[in-house]
Amino acid sequence: MTRLEGSWVIEPLRKDHDRAAFTCEENSLAQYIKTQASQDARRFTAAPFVAVTDGGKTVLGYYTLSSTTLELTAVPENIAKKLPRYPTLPATLLGRLARDQSVAGKGLGEFLLMDSLHRAYVQSKEIASAAVLVDAISHKAATFYRHFDFLEFADNPNRLFLPMPKIAKLFA
Repeated sequence: MTRLEGSWVIEPLRKDHDRAAFTCEENSLAQYIKTQASQDARRFTAAPFVAVTDGGKTVLGYYTLSSTTLELTAVPENIAKKLPRYPTLPATLLGRLARDQSVAGKGLGEFLLMDSLHRAYVQSKEIASAAVLVDAISHKAATFYRHFDFLEFADNPNRLFLPMPKIAKLFA
């Protein structure tokens, strides 16, 4: 469980979290947390984490993490040359990240991102992960991730990654 100034708490999604009123700019992200997230958790295909107020149950934001692979040929050469020459490398997928419209502009999106990166970094010490990948749902979302130094794949500007050594420096 992660806390920020006593206001938000990040915890794994539970049955008693209230997701019914969740709204965000992308309807597909709102629908996911309402109808699919708990099924993905039960089936071990994604690990959803939610932001609630301290002591509250109403979901104000969420993200999901899962395992994926990173093809070495997709990585820019200046980064690939520092990596082992395996065809694919283990990575962490930040599958979804959204915050409720009621908390727009209050920093919850950034807090969720930092919490997801920290969680991925800590877990990478036990289950290897060379980077965190994200498939940005829109140009606006891709811009958000680029602001935090995520790098684009050459063949898809909405698919971005942040190498684990760079994430490690954030939390050193």
